[in-house]
Amino acid sequence: MINETILAIIIAFAISAILCPIVIPFLHKLKFGQQVRNDGPQAQLKKQGTPTMGGLVILTSITITSLFYIHDYPRIIPVLFMTVGFGIIGFLDDYIKIVMKRSEGLNPKQKLAGQIIITGIFVYYLMNSSEAGTTALIPFTGGFQNGYFLDLGILFVPFVFCVVLGTDNGVNFTDGLDGLCTSVTILVATFLTIVALGEDSGISPITGAVVGSLLGFLLFNVYPARVFMGDTGSLALGGFVASSALMMRMPFFIPIVGLIYLVEVLSVIMQVSYFKATKGKRIFRMAPIHHHFELGGWSETRVVAVFSITTAILCLLAYLGL
Repeated sequence: MINETILAIIIAFAISAILCPIVIPFLHKLKFGQQVRNDGPQAQLKKQGTPTMGGLVILTSITITSLFYIHDYPRIIPVLFMTVGFGIIGFLDDYIKIVMKRSEGLNPKQKLAGQIIITGIFVYYLMNSSEAGTTALIPFTGGFQNGYFLDLGILFVPFVFCVVLGTDNGVNFTDGLDGLCTSVTILVATFLTIVALGEDSGISPITGAVVGSLLGFLLFNVYPARVFMGDTGSLALGGFVASSALMMRMPFFIPIVGLIYLVEVLSVIMQVSYFKATKGKRIFRMAPIHHHFELGGWSETRVVAVFSITTAILCLLAYLGL
């Protein structure tokens, strides 16, 4: 299984690295460019027009690589379904914003409806799967062999919806600086791959494919970025992280390895709530919180480095909890 997973990483990397130079000029030609807020950090204004929807490359790479392994590793199908499903929602959102020039993209109700439908299908699978079920491992209780598994029973359904939607929004908010979401998610996906291999969970080919795909994409997404993943990529990755963790019965590990996602989404909630409650005052200079640090004088590369290092340490901590 280790060799197959390594091969999946290499295949996905190659596809992503080859497709990016082909797709980027095509996106330029179609004018699928990034729209930048005027009230944000001044450094962000120069990114106006940089091609977005690069998530199509990530999705293509993951999908093609996974197809080689579906026959021998059928458990990757639910994860691929969630990844592609949420990626389609992101694509529609990007398409409406960029091509149809409707700045809001999908309205919140439309986006939520799509997420609920896809998550609902995934929940049905989990509820009827003997290998997944309604239990979740509690971190630092002894790991998969001797640890405590909490049986959520009837609460499992709303719990899964909260995990999936929360993670998806967190990943989406993290995608705001060159290479930030890509770098953080490479580390999270690497953690999931190591656990998948160690526990023989049957999903390591797709977790490895995500690692490889993002490594190839990072070559063009690192500062100064030549392409952004857009909602196509960030929503797909959110679906991937949540579904992979749930398939391995370890959703309680997401707040540890994905703490950056959590902090990003909480910063937005806190900012909006405080702004409304105080009629115009702010907690942060700007939300999501990566822009707060940027406006505070941190360079873009420093924010990405600090957030990535933090994630790497948290992944090591989470591994100790297995």
